[in-house]
Amino acid sequence: MAWSAEQYMKFEDERTWPARDLLGHVPNLPEGALYDLGCGPGNSTELVHDRFPAYLLTGVDSDENMLAAARKRMAHTRFEKGDLSQWVPPRPAVLFFANAVFQWLPDHLDIFDRLMDELIPGGTLAVQMPDNLDEPSHASMRDLAEHRRFREFYINRSRRNPLRAPAVYLDRLAPKSIKIDVWHTVYYHRLKNAEAIVEWVKGTGLRPYLDVLPPDIREAYLAAYLERVRDAYPPLADGHVLLKFPRLFLVAVKR
Repeated sequence: MAWSAEQYMKFEDERTWPARDLLGHVPNLPEGALYDLGCGPGNSTELVHDRFPAYLLTGVDSDENMLAAARKRMAHTRFEKGDLSQWVPPRPAVLFFANAVFQWLPDHLDIFDRLMDELIPGGTLAVQMPDNLDEPSHASMRDLAEHRRFREFYINRSRRNPLRAPAVYLDRLAPKSIKIDVWHTVYYHRLKNAEAIVEWVKGTGLRPYLDVLPPDIREAYLAAYLERVRDAYPPLADGHVLLKFPRLFLVAVKR
């Protein structure tokens, strides 16, 4: 799946808001290494650095475009390429910070369990994941993929799985934690119009749907998707639209 740091950062303030909230729940840390997993273009890495400026911080991402943007943004911070489904840190860590990345990995619960083993006692696993697959913005993507005009392009294509129930995360990680919190926050983003919602999801959730389509079919899909978004998100009194965006948070401190 191709990524574009430029597209992603069209909504930098909105995308950084949950990362800021997640970091606010990270406790004081013992000495050690910090990792921003799925660091993207470095907006979340910058927050972690500002909170813990004296620590050794590394950003990890699988996409070269995102890493190039992150290195440009934070020239004196280490960034490395890594597949988070298999990645292990070179040394025990005191923080794994992951803002909006693990929803893409269907086995992320196993990864969380493994990352807890890579923390020193008192270290923290802090994760935020979008939990919005049932929102119109994402349900419309799936519905269109089943339309006779587009379905041939999605045969045997994997899709993002729904997140597990909060109790599942608690049950799995509590035995390794001295403190663990799991919660949802629903964000309401006031955007200019329906076209802005489309631009937002083109940077994330819509990418796997667009990447498989030929250019002419892609334009038809986008036009049909925009019409569905317009129907699902009527304008406010001032003409803007309100994008509802639920997110799941998890902060676990190693026993």
